[in-house]
Amino acid sequence: MSRETHIPAKSFEACPYTRVSQSHVNQERPKGSSEPSGQGAQASSDELTSVILRRLKKRAEFLRVAKGLFIRRKLFVIQALDRKDDTHHIGEGFTTTKKIGNAVIRNRARRRMRVLSRELLPQYGKRGFDYVFIARVETATAPWSVLLDDAKLALVRLHDEKYQSSKPRSPRRKS
Repeated sequence: MSRETHIPAKSFEACPYTRVSQSHVNQERPKGSSEPSGQGAQASSDELTSVILRRLKKRAEFLRVAKGLFIRRKLFVIQALDRKDDTHHIGEGFTTTKKIGNAVIRNRARRRMRVLSRELLPQYGKRGFDYVFIARVETATAPWSVLLDDAKLALVRLHDEKYQSSKPRSPRRKS
């Protein structure tokens, strides 16, 4: 017996309303409301709503952060730089290179780092800082709990002078 389903060859008339406009997408949510709050955060809702994460997009922003503090871990590298300006948002950027694998692996690593950033930076990041997460080979395949614990430890140690073995980088000189 065949597992295929019989579909009649009868053509259906096209519905005149095939596209739903964007205003009808979330009717149950009142206008002007923000994203639903996450369940994983332990901080108060006032602290989480007051932290704004902003994506780093330009190459110059990534190069500027590369001159700041950094911490190397087995699963990733985190770079941080105090912007020393009046803005209080936290900048986040993500880098994956072809060294870690093909496009599927790079995208998986980038998605995982994005979720890490959104979960941990409101609690462990400092306002006025920009952070860049650089993926390593194990980033895409490591167990989530290990990745989360490693990132927490890295962010705590990044801002603690007791553990700061990474000093600001000096600009590279061309020889």
